Amino acid sequence: MIVYSASRAEFTDDVFSNVIEQKVLAAFQTKIGHKPGKSEITSWKNSLQYMNNVVVSAGLPEDVGVAIEYRIPTTSNRVDVILTGEDSDHQDTVVIVELKQWSDVRPTRKDAIVETFVGKANREMLHPSYQAWTYAALIEDFNEPVQTENIQIKPCAYLHNCDSAAIHAAHYRLHTNLAPAFLRSDVELLRDFLRRHVRYGDRSKILYRIENGKLRPSKGLVDHLLSLLQGNKDFQLIDDQKIVYETALELVEDSRIGKKQVLIVEGGPGTGKSVVAVNLLVELTRRELLAHYVTRNAAPRAVYESKLSGSFTKSHISNLFKGSGAYTETKTNSMDALIVDEAHRLNEKSGLFQNLGENQIKEIINAAGCSVFFIDEDQRVTLKDIGEKSEIRKWAEQSGAEIRELTLESQFRCNGSDGYLAWLNSALQIAETANPTLAGIDYDFRVCDTPNELRELIVARNQLANKARLVAGYCWDWKGKKNPEIRDVAIPEHAFEMRWNLDQDGSLWILKPDSVNEVGCIHTCQGLELDYVGVIFGLDLVIRDGCIVTDATKRSSQDRSVHGYKKMLKENSDKARSFADSIIKNTYRTLMTRGQKGCYIYSVDDQTNEYFRSFQLDRKEYAVDRIRFPRVAEPSAPYEDGN
Repeated sequence: MIVYSASRAEFTDDVFSNVIEQKVLAAFQTKIGHKPGKSEITSWKNSLQYMNNVVVSAGLPEDVGVAIEYRIPTTSNRVDVILTGEDSDHQDTVVIVELKQWSDVRPTRKDAIVETFVGKANREMLHPSYQAWTYAALIEDFNEPVQTENIQIKPCAYLHNCDSAAIHAAHYRLHTNLAPAFLRSDVELLRDFLRRHVRYGDRSKILYRIENGKLRPSKGLVDHLLSLLQGNKDFQLIDDQKIVYETALELVEDSRIGKKQVLIVEGGPGTGKSVVAVNLLVELTRRELLAHYVTRNAAPRAVYESKLSGSFTKSHISNLFKGSGAYTETKTNSMDALIVDEAHRLNEKSGLFQNLGENQIKEIINAAGCSVFFIDEDQRVTLKDIGEKSEIRKWAEQSGAEIRELTLESQFRCNGSDGYLAWLNSALQIAETANPTLAGIDYDFRVCDTPNELRELIVARNQLANKARLVAGYCWDWKGKKNPEIRDVAIPEHAFEMRWNLDQDGSLWILKPDSVNEVGCIHTCQGLELDYVGVIFGLDLVIRDGCIVTDATKRSSQDRSVHGYKKMLKENSDKARSFADSIIKNTYRTLMTRGQKGCYIYSVDDQTNEYFRSFQLDRKEYAVDRIRFPRVAEPSAPYEDGN
């Protein structure tokens, strides 16, 4: 959808007449259906003046095409400016320009992320070159005329108020090579770029062909995905995973010729929900269907994309991995399939301020012919999580969809032991099960005497395959988010201090080798797996007289998982305490099931340690086991990397 389109001459006349923002606004309200924020209207007035100055001074022909706010189909992404014409060889060309009003940019250590002042504070934002390049990749990968009619796309970024060289920092070079970034002082370079690619006017209605073109995955994208999946042991289908996979493919095909379909797949930790989801994404794309892998939590998206591509660096397959709030404005059935992993984490509202859309489940079902929801209701870990089977059924029925339900039962985590999971439900007093003890269960569970012993075990285990990490309940403030010198997770009586996972690693924390020296939380590990996990219990879950007692007020005030709890307490105290009790128990259950081979725990509360120690098998068998590993000295000063 193009909000505003004109020739270069018409665009220039609208700018010189001081009506450009009014025309864009009127078209926006008509085509998008709502009024944009005041800041966006201001950006049109300011940035389009700068853009016009460049295209006029570059001498671009009057019949070059100009489009403003082109919304890429199947996404909520909008391209700021598109110029269309022919290059010096008379090849049809589209130039994408990402405009920024930023006055300053600071580099971060994250791939494709910069920091700048937006609104009232410094915020992390996508690098504009990466933005422009991914928009180009989206069009190239999914627009048939671009693929078949030899239309080339040239992306760039223009920061007309900024002279910060940080935008060209070395670790952004991959993105700036693909989409050059032009600063305030680079006007002549930008003119040369535009002259080179749109030397002649748009005589073949390039914009119209793209706007009305059929959507399908390109052969290049398909071949690339298949090559990434082939031989990748992380994504091999086993047992009932194959049944779910084939059923989902069948339902997608059914939805294309008949009724809308919704598939709900229930599976506990380690049953392979994500494995099936990624395989579905690749196969549906191979069949030239439009599909996205969707999660509310960013960590699974980033990790599975990284595992699939074999790289920590973003690539054009990033466009296939979406957040659950991406469909608030998506047209009905514009996607063939949406594959929703960790569906229990879906929220009602979308957006940074939870003020967009109506209901994520409703919007996902509306957007796709077939929606596949992978769910484990026992992993709902925040008060805002709405992902329940009953909620999915409700919206599916309202949409007129046919509903199918399947279960993944084969256990591939926790040494394939359903017994450990059953014991854990019993021990956490979530449910009575047939496994009240660990007797006969082949899983390495133990309670450590000190947090230093716990760290020692995890560091040693990590040397085997970089698959052991420490995690904790969110009971310590994250003051060190921007300062790695601050070690927030502190237990003074044991001289134990570690930092929360560093912000620079973002959602890929669990994969980075150095992160064994940090502590993760539910938000950075849910949906992911390790060989061994070490869990630190805070005071939000303790044992008193043999009973588990939970207290949401013992969590850090920074933890958004229990945001709104105090208000809920005033409105309905019994409901609030019951809901929070479930959230806290689910959190520790989720943390304690990240390890495929073992889980080691330590609680800051002695009674809680004694309670879990009563389940532990004979500790004598572990004494020899510890000797095999290099000892990590218990620090007398704050913990340093490498100790």
